[in-house]
Amino acid sequence: MAFDSNLRYRPYADWSAKEIEQIEENVAKSPWHSTFHIEPKRGLLNDPNGFSYFNGQWHLFYQWFPFGAAHGLKSWVHTVSDDLVHFEATGTVLEPDHPLDSHGMYSGSAMQMDDQLFLFYTGNVRDSDWIRHPYQNGALMDKDGNLIKFDQPLITQPADTTDHFRDPQIFLYNGQYYAIIGGQDLEKKGIIKLYKAVDNDYTNWQEIGNLDFANDRTAYMMECPNLVFVDNKPILLYCPQGLDKSVLDYDNIYPNTYKIGKGFDPEAPAIIEPSALQNLDYGFECYATQGFNAPDGRAFTVSWLGLPDIAYPTDDFDYQGALSLVKELILKDGKLYQYPVDAVKTLRQEALPFSEKMETDNVYELELTISANSQMEIILCADKEGNGLKLNINLQDGLLTLDRSQAGTPYATDFGQTRTCPMNNQDTTLTIFMDKSIFEIFINKGEKVLSGRVFPNADQTGIRLTQGQPEGTFYTLNYGR
Repeated sequence: MAFDSNLRYRPYADWSAKEIEQIEENVAKSPWHSTFHIEPKRGLLNDPNGFSYFNGQWHLFYQWFPFGAAHGLKSWVHTVSDDLVHFEATGTVLEPDHPLDSHGMYSGSAMQMDDQLFLFYTGNVRDSDWIRHPYQNGALMDKDGNLIKFDQPLITQPADTTDHFRDPQIFLYNGQYYAIIGGQDLEKKGIIKLYKAVDNDYTNWQEIGNLDFANDRTAYMMECPNLVFVDNKPILLYCPQGLDKSVLDYDNIYPNTYKIGKGFDPEAPAIIEPSALQNLDYGFECYATQGFNAPDGRAFTVSWLGLPDIAYPTDDFDYQGALSLVKELILKDGKLYQYPVDAVKTLRQEALPFSEKMETDNVYELELTISANSQMEIILCADKEGNGLKLNINLQDGLLTLDRSQAGTPYATDFGQTRTCPMNNQDTTLTIFMDKSIFEIFINKGEKVLSGRVFPNADQTGIRLTQGQPEGTFYTLNYGR
């Protein structure tokens, strides 16, 4: 379906049951549905939102356009989990049904306040001249999923920003509630603003100022900023759109990045002695990562395995987008590690010694060990000719190369079909999660991560080892739906 602005912003009530049925029938025809990752039942999924702990469960929302693979009038879909692996939709959908979010519920965060979940989100509003008015709005959800939206915005567009001002993230630091919001200043440069809740009243926010994090001033917009703390060290996650590649080498249309600070000074406001900017993920798709600190202090993240302004093969089936596995963040020797939560092991069924397999269901986990000074090449989603997703690790040269040029339906070719990642010449572990059209690869239990999508042909279901002698285990997986 071709979407013009009229279709993208068509009121939900104007979509007939017959039209929705036809969309769902087309979605069902796709050969690439995931099994243990969150996907939309139809339409487009993008940013994860409202990642939080409330009423004894983990809560995760995602941004959703229900009527096709297009960025249109966005809602939030609510899911819950007991283990950060098995997420189930509750049926609660936060629709753009208020004057303060008339043209879409954009991204935001959540935090438990007393016996309710406070939702902090950007309302997208367009006037009759199609001028955008971004509002940072609030809502409260009770334990039964009932929702009340606030009648007035909590934060309006500051005088020193353009209308690109969005994605509030609430966090608690030393007993005080703060929020950071991504924006663009009047010089069309990306910034991050810091706010505090006056007297810890989450309905009353006061600007502290632009956060100092050694901003290189080359990006035109900072999307989805998040500040989490690991071992009392601040980790700033953000998506700098338009970042100059002299600052950071990246291949995706927009990168997802982070900096580690030695401390956080909310009054300055500043990240103290921030590290150099680093790629959060070296793969083809990772964006809008949302992180938060759980009540016990652990830091968790989840990402959109997709990118803005990219068409995907599933578009032909009227759906697009998926979320990553939930990862826990730790610091080791000053490095950030990201690795799936331990409960992901509950997906494991049969465990087999690793070997070539001519056929799988493209749903599995691989754990491999590669010896120092060695090389390995493995092809996932392989056909009988050896075409597929090629992963080459050369520890002698210190380089990992991932090539999807021969893996099914091509897309986003303007941004290249290979990705590389620096490696150390040492014994190396490799953990690979494959889920039909989704892969997540973790080096040394999360020292480096490569995530992305691949859309294999019907005969691309094998695993081929073309070089090296890795040892390891192949696990069949079952989500239990």
